[in-house]
Amino acid sequence: MAPDNRIALCPGTFDPVTNGHLDVITRTSAMYDQVIVAVVNLPWRKGSTVFSTEERVGFLKGATQGLTNVVVEPFSTLLVDFARERGAMAIVKGLRAISDFEYELEMNQLNRRQDPEIESVYLMASAKYSFLSSSGIKELATFGGEIDDLVPAEVASALKERLGR
Repeated sequence: MAPDNRIALCPGTFDPVTNGHLDVITRTSAMYDQVIVAVVNLPWRKGSTVFSTEERVGFLKGATQGLTNVVVEPFSTLLVDFARERGAMAIVKGLRAISDFEYELEMNQLNRRQDPEIESVYLMASAKYSFLSSSGIKELATFGGEIDDLVPAEVASALKERLGR
């Protein structure tokens, strides 16, 4: 049963959104009719966030405004339930390293048990972003490191203000 519109989710905490995230979102937008950037409201494995859900959604909306088939929405349910509610056929994630693969393999198996019709699709990180992580960006910002070319300008400014020492 192929859906009329090819809808994909790009889920994440996005705390903060990085240029690596935006690369995956942009590449996904070329492959699907609609991309829903799904911002997790209550991150289970990451604990508290630096930015509120509203702030993270706002940063992503600003950074993706030129992508006409991308929408940004928060969610606080099981990812598979959110995908099903939105009519998504795929969950698209970026992979940087073996450690990402190990985690995503487990998540894929759990998600497929919940709904085998929703595919997991993985894009390899572009070489220039393969080292980039939100936690690394936060650490750099905390200690005054250069982050301007790693995140959108609005995010860099907010991080420096919130985390800078």
